[in-house]
Amino acid sequence: MVGLGNPGPTYAFTRHNVGFWAVDDLADRHGARFSSASRHRAEVTTVTLAPAPGVDAIKLILMRPTTYMNESGRAVQAVAAFHKIAPAQIIAIHDELDLDAGRLRVKFGGGDNGHNGLKSMRAHLGTGDFSRVRVGVGRPPGRQAAADWVLAKLRPSDADAMRVDAAIAADAVESLVRQGLEATQNRYNS
Repeated sequence: MVGLGNPGPTYAFTRHNVGFWAVDDLADRHGARFSSASRHRAEVTTVTLAPAPGVDAIKLILMRPTTYMNESGRAVQAVAAFHKIAPAQIIAIHDELDLDAGRLRVKFGGGDNGHNGLKSMRAHLGTGDFSRVRVGVGRPPGRQAAADWVLAKLRPSDADAMRVDAAIAADAVESLVRQGLEATQNRYNS
């Protein structure tokens, strides 16, 4: 599971980093701490989802690229190759301009829709066949450029709402790995 975002304090409280927030939420739930995997250009940790009725325990590798968004694919490909993870087993959580804030969609495959993190992942993995948890951030108001919108520091009330959205995205990831795509889409796609 990869949370897409930009490293460093400058970007910590921006819409573009909602993927990082979701990965952090999932790590916190399981008491996991990230460690540097500098040769992979990422921070990585592992969590184990407890068994559920009819489902064995599931090991998840969580990662945050330490590259900027447009180079995320390098880190994802390196971690996937090291752990022998096929693209179809990867889940990317990212911000989505085409969904209003507070909305979420889960899907498998597709294009990059202009998202530089997804574009980089597709280029380095050689495919777009991986799962995505798309967290709505909405379109910018007026004529504001999309890049300025997703990279602008959030107001405290918007940051609080985005934390809730990130926690729901983390819930969707757990559902996706335990219950599969269709059940997760039925529950979370809004």
